[in-house]
Amino acid sequence: MTDHALLLVNLGSPASTSVADVRSYLNQFLMDPYVIDLPWPVRRLLVSLILIKRPEQSAHAYASIWWEEGSPLVVLSRRLQQAVAAHWKHGPVELAMRYGEPSIESSLLRLVAAGHQRITLAPLYPQFADSTTTTVIEEAKRVVREKKLNVQLSVLQPFYDQPEYLDALVASAKPYLQQDYDHLLLSFHGLPERHLTKLDPTGQHCFKNDDCCKNASPASLTTCYRAQCLRSAAEFAKRMGLPDGKWSVSFQSRLGRAKWIEPYTEARLDELAKSGVKKVLVMCPAFVADCIETLEEIGDRGREQFLEAGGEELVLVPCLNDDPQWARALSALCERAPLAL
Repeated sequence: MTDHALLLVNLGSPASTSVADVRSYLNQFLMDPYVIDLPWPVRRLLVSLILIKRPEQSAHAYASIWWEEGSPLVVLSRRLQQAVAAHWKHGPVELAMRYGEPSIESSLLRLVAAGHQRITLAPLYPQFADSTTTTVIEEAKRVVREKKLNVQLSVLQPFYDQPEYLDALVASAKPYLQQDYDHLLLSFHGLPERHLTKLDPTGQHCFKNDDCCKNASPASLTTCYRAQCLRSAAEFAKRMGLPDGKWSVSFQSRLGRAKWIEPYTEARLDELAKSGVKKVLVMCPAFVADCIETLEEIGDRGREQFLEAGGEELVLVPCLNDDPQWARALSALCERAPLAL
């Protein structure tokens, strides 16, 4: 038996659509200092205020997209796990969630107890951000350190510009883009501006220079989420042969009053509808599995907003999910993951 296991890690989901389960999930998620990067007392106060009304609102949203098998994100991630297992010949393929179950800690402990001394950790986020990639890595390192695990840990690097990922994205989207449509909107998850500026080694971020994200230096590109999103979008458009003006980029899922990176998806949908766009396609390339942010935020609320603004049809292009080409691509990407511990 080989002993090189693969641990896929996605964001997570409430255990159910009950308000109590949603509150527990949101508390764990929002109290992560990599998600809300404020001092603990301020973060605790802010999250406590958010948890007064948000769980009931979010529970309703989750209920509107919940599947009979459970959370779409978890179900689709399980299917991807099974699909990748057919290509990963070195050992078992497990799945963990950063928030909720199965946890990173329980998954790592189970793998090490089974005798696997080498594990590749695969955060399922194409683009780098502290609130996604870093928090997964740091949680895994915490478990290894505190539980004194004898394990070699490799970590999949952000793959926003890797040919395997981009080719899988093109293949999965092509049937939708071969139909008639007016505009393609590539909607990425948003981040507060400060999450980007604090990591910028040059100190000259795009909020000071509008062109820097499109022409990011190698040093900036390593940590600039917005630049990586723009690179993914541009590479996708080039592979699809999309002309300028036929597609654009936006950022969704704002929370709170902080300044988030722009342009905002809701504003862009209004602009497109009012400019005469009747049929818009929306892709969400920051997500590899459909979830509440794609199915409910874009597929339901975004569609309703677009129609109210004068559009006629919004088509949500599914995420990669458990697409066979994506499963092969992910396995190949994980083969190249460098050692971290």
